[in-house]
Amino acid sequence: MTSSLAQRTALITGAGSGLGAALARNLFDAGARVVLADLAADKAKAVAAQIDPEGQRTLAIACDVSQPEAVQAAVRQCSEHFGGLDVLVNNAGTDVTIDLEQLSIEDWDRVLATNLRGPFLLSKAALPALRKGDDGRGGHIVNIASTASRRAWANASAYHASKWGLVGLSQALYAELRSQGIRVSSVIVGGMKTPFLLERFKDIDTSKLQDPANVAHAVRFVLTMPRESIVPEIMVLPLHESSWP
Repeated sequence: MTSSLAQRTALITGAGSGLGAALARNLFDAGARVVLADLAADKAKAVAAQIDPEGQRTLAIACDVSQPEAVQAAVRQCSEHFGGLDVLVNNAGTDVTIDLEQLSIEDWDRVLATNLRGPFLLSKAALPALRKGDDGRGGHIVNIASTASRRAWANASAYHASKWGLVGLSQALYAELRSQGIRVSSVIVGGMKTPFLLERFKDIDTSKLQDPANVAHAVRFVLTMPRESIVPEIMVLPLHESSWP
C-alpha cells in the first residue's frame, strides 16, 4: 500500500519559483500541509496564495538556508504552525557560470553554502522533528541534485562540487538515518523550464527542457512509496536531455 501525504507537513526550500513552486503545488494537491521557504519571502507568499487562497494548508516564510539561525527558525515555525514535520525537501539552489580563473572565493562559498551547507543545516535542524514524523515512524528527506552530479561541463566548478557533494551527503544520511526510520532520497534532475536556466541562458532550446511539474510528480512518487521500501536515488530527465554539451 502506498503512503499518503494527506495531513503530512512538508517543508520545501526554494519554493518561490521553478521546481520549488511546482513541488509545493503537487504536494498540496496530494493533501499535504506545505511550508514554502524562500530567500524571497514575497515570492513564496505569491505561490502560496495561488495554490491555497484561503491559507489553510500553507505557510510562506523567509529562509536563508545557509544560516543556522534561519533554518532553525524555519523548522520551529513548521512545528508551531502545523504541529510537526514529516517531509523536508532541500530544493534551494544557485549557480555561477564562470571559469576558474575568474571565479571568486566569495562566489564559490555562496554556491556551496546554498547547495550543500544548506541541506546539511536543514537536515540537522529538522532531525528531532523528523524522528517524530509520519506518526512516529520517521519522516523523509529529499535532496534535489542535478545531472551536474553525474557529468561535468566547463565553467561550473562550484555547482558541480556542490551537487556531487549533495549526492554524497544524501547517501551518507540514507545509511545513517534509516535505523531511526528516517528515509533519505536524492533526485537527480535534468534541464527544466525554470528561471534557473531560462533567465541565465536566453538562447537555450526550450523544446529540450522538461516541465518542472514532471519532476514534482516523480518526487511525489518517491514520497508515497510503501514504508517498507525506499527510492534512495532517482534520475528525471527530459527525453532529449540538453543540460550539458
